[in-house]
Amino acid sequence: MLKRVFVAPDPGRTRLRFAARAVLGIGLAVAVCGAAGHSLPGAVAGGLAALLALFTVTDPTVRGQLVTTVLLPVAGLPVLAVAAGLHDHPVARDLAFLAVVGAGVYARRWGPRGHSLGVFAFMTFFVAQFLHTTTGRLAEVSAAVLLSVLTAAVVRFGVWCYERRLPAAAAPAVLGGGGLERVTTRQAVQATAGAGFALVVGQMVSGERWYWAVGATWWVFVNTASRGETLVRGFRRVLGTVLGIALAALVVVPLHGAAFPTAVLVAVSVYGIFYTAAVSYTWMMLWVTLLATALYGLLGVLVSGGPGVLGVPGVPGLLALRIGETAVGALGAWLAVLFVLPVTTHAVTDAWIQRALRCVHTCTAEAAARLAGTAGADPAPRVAELEQLLGRVRLSVAPLVHPLNPMRGRMRRARQVLALLDDCAREVRGLVAVAADPEASHDERLAAACRRVELAVEALVDDGVDAAPRVAPAHPRPTAAEAALTHLHALEHALAELATPLRAPSGSPLVGA
Repeated sequence: MLKRVFVAPDPGRTRLRFAARAVLGIGLAVAVCGAAGHSLPGAVAGGLAALLALFTVTDPTVRGQLVTTVLLPVAGLPVLAVAAGLHDHPVARDLAFLAVVGAGVYARRWGPRGHSLGVFAFMTFFVAQFLHTTTGRLAEVSAAVLLSVLTAAVVRFGVWCYERRLPAAAAPAVLGGGGLERVTTRQAVQATAGAGFALVVGQMVSGERWYWAVGATWWVFVNTASRGETLVRGFRRVLGTVLGIALAALVVVPLHGAAFPTAVLVAVSVYGIFYTAAVSYTWMMLWVTLLATALYGLLGVLVSGGPGVLGVPGVPGLLALRIGETAVGALGAWLAVLFVLPVTTHAVTDAWIQRALRCVHTCTAEAAARLAGTAGADPAPRVAELEQLLGRVRLSVAPLVHPLNPMRGRMRRARQVLALLDDCAREVRGLVAVAADPEASHDERLAAACRRVELAVEALVDDGVDAAPRVAPAHPRPTAAEAALTHLHALEHALAELATPLRAPSGSPLVGA
């Protein structure tokens, strides 16, 4: 797990810049709230709003990101008003929370913008429970949210704007359809059912911190599309929370809420969340747990002590409660995906692998066109898209490669598929690097090699073809064209090797039904 986080590739230091900008944007947002005279709860609400504005907005263009950021308060402030107004009406509050869960998940049908607005709306309701926001504090918290989103926007689009155009990996076509077959409709029903379970059981565990369970259910459903993915993500959330609580007991509790060292720890936690989010959900949850515990320290909860759990009073009870409520939320998500409109891991994995393979061909074609001197040919965005698609493949295959998976044969095949897809990505990156060479020139063999890559991809994604074409050996010379051919031949070889694990006998699919 350590190796995955610290050795994972970071092309263009994107994760590094993502995390550093988050610390800057959130820090400035909190400072602005303080300068405006907001109380500590108001500053905390503002900081969390800035975090969401910098973390969840993923539109493929900078202009789209700006529009979505502007719309965040439009989606969040009415929800905040409802949460504050229903604070003293538990039944109505709970029903409203479940409605926000369902609507927030359903909004994903409108792509990255719908997803961002849905997350912001949900988290606004969640933060209202976290800070016990009532109508008396509504004006202050609303102003803090507005100020913080504005500050985050200034940092993201003015002070430090490094995005140009980013790929957006939508749900694969196999998950389309209408009615309950539509992925967003199905997930909205599942998430609402899981959140309902988490809400009821979470309140039985604690009448004060029950919203932790609902939050756990919500975030387990983010970026998952099958029951296998959800099961693994729920396990990783619980594991990350346990590790985070253990670290918080050693680092946060001894601070006793001291302002400066706790603020430094908050900044470190924010950096950790943003830096690890793309490579390890367990590590991200460790930092989220550390952040939440540090915020409780600032708010004085750790000093005064929390509710007891199984007879354990004070701070230890509060930390144990965090683990218990997270486990309840993960259980709610697991039950929902197992029994409410379940989707098999096989269907999702197959769809993502096919999209990744087609993207391999697109990258190859763009690179060949660039080498041939075609105006406007630019394979770089396609490479970024391929990296994102491979991330989705890894997520969908995660249940198979998990150490607890008892099906060792399928585990080996899944690992082989991932390794060969990584080989494809490496060769594509090399090919694109060659294509960027201004001295690279067209070679007629490139077109033939690209055509063979296309046939290899078609062989893998077309059920009517049994195997990928075999590869002719390459004898490269030290020229740009020969370097490109070397990568193309290696790519052909990897695609040919993929035929074995992907074209197993019908009785032994890559993933279970």
